[in-house]
Parts: sequence; C-alpha cells; structure tokens
Amino acid sequence: MFTKDAINHFGSKAKLAKALGVSQPAVSRWGDRVPEKRAARLSLMTDGVLVYDPCDYQEANNRNAA
Repeated sequence: MFTKDAINHFGSKAKLAKALGVSQPAVSRWGDRVPEKRAARLSLMTDGVLVYDPCDYQEANNRNAA
C-alpha cells in the first residue's frame, strides 16, 4: 500500500494519523509504503478500499535481504 494513496483517502497526513492513533510525524517517516502492520489495519478500516497485499511486502523484504 502506497502512503500517498492512504493520505489521499483520508484527505491529509493529520487525518490519516488520527484515524490510526499515531502522530503526524510518524506518518511523515513512512516513505513510499505504509508499514505492513498499518497497511493491514487500514485495509480493514476502509473495508478494502485501501488494499493490503502481503505479497507486496514479501517482495520488498526479499529485495532488502539480497
């Protein structure tokens, strides 16, 4: 799940952070992808509008390990 998609869904970093119960600076540190745990939660919170695909994270983990 891309951070920009999550921000766009909620309207701002501040609103996304509030929905997750985290700080806005935490959201700002995410980079291109929402952390996997947060992505799974956002998918549940949005009834799948924001899609969490575990394969996306597995591929990223494999690239970082190589």
